[in-house]
Amino acid sequence: MSELGGDKGEMRKSSLKSAAVTMRDVATASGFSSATVSIVLNNAPLARYIAPATKKRIEEAAKKLGYRPNAMARFLRSKRSHSVGVMFFDITDPFCTPILRGIENALYSVSYVPIFADAHNLRNRFERYLEMLLEHHVEALILVANWLFVDIHLLADLSKRNIPAATIGWELPGDTVNSVMVDNETGGRLALEHLHQLGHRKIAFIRGPKMLIDSGPRWRGIQKYAHSAGLEIDPALVAQLPESLDPNSGFEGGYRFTEEWLQRKKKFTAVLAFDDLTALGAIRALSKGGMKVPDQCSVIGFDDVPLSALAAPSLTTVRQPLEAMGNLAVNMVMEGINAGIEKRDWNTANQKMNPELVIRDSTRAVGLSGADD
Repeated sequence: MSELGGDKGEMRKSSLKSAAVTMRDVATASGFSSATVSIVLNNAPLARYIAPATKKRIEEAAKKLGYRPNAMARFLRSKRSHSVGVMFFDITDPFCTPILRGIENALYSVSYVPIFADAHNLRNRFERYLEMLLEHHVEALILVANWLFVDIHLLADLSKRNIPAATIGWELPGDTVNSVMVDNETGGRLALEHLHQLGHRKIAFIRGPKMLIDSGPRWRGIQKYAHSAGLEIDPALVAQLPESLDPNSGFEGGYRFTEEWLQRKKKFTAVLAFDDLTALGAIRALSKGGMKVPDQCSVIGFDDVPLSALAAPSLTTVRQPLEAMGNLAVNMVMEGINAGIEKRDWNTANQKMNPELVIRDSTRAVGLSGADD
């Protein structure tokens, strides 16, 4: 009987331990009123009038019991969720991973929780997720426009709700939404300048899809440098990736275009690709065609996604500061959140970050590589 009674006692203890600890429990354990406990644990303005010894006793009781604040109750009191919605248009794109890390780190440092959503590049999914995030009372929204951008002019409505928003990789007209982008034109110039300085003159180019916002500026940077350096761009060595909802289709495009140039016996000593996945596709086609990279053909990409450093050969590329871009987007929306709390005006911003040339093993000087010049 005693053993059975002991088991029941253990069961009661277990059920009490698993039940949510309330402020009333803390009040009973500490010997103070529920009102006093509430003031202390919520760090309310009146807390400054409560004796330090009382505060310590209440906090120790709360810690011993394992008290955790009720997030819903706290939201109902303050109308603040301490959460930020983060929408990706296709999270399978390697471009997203460093950005996600930058966003998550920055939000963690200010005690905010990210709520992630993947729109799969589908308008209806984007719209539904936007509704759901707003229903969860996110205090701000960050959108990572990593591929073909679904219509986000719906974001204009966020300013009416006083919800700060920022886009990464896309700039909206007007002044209602923050944006963080890399200087794509400068990046295009850096890529071609690198190949040109290595002595490459017969260069094949794979441009990005027409609808993608990065494509135009990168091509302008390439054209401007070519004009200033007196470098002729052969139209027969220029291809353009087709529109696609799959961010990984760049690999297939890079492979296909490079294979076609090889089959048509086109002479080129370097490939300048729209992005890293396209560059990796080009390297695969060159390898299959019996051409060694960089000995017989150099290849350069753009973005510096994590795969780039792991490829064989490792990929020379133009780095977007992706983690820093995620961090900056958080800083922008937090400024908007704080301005709302403090009831002051604030201005949105469109920030362009500088790209960086990262030289690895996939590019080499023409004279050193033995490539046909």
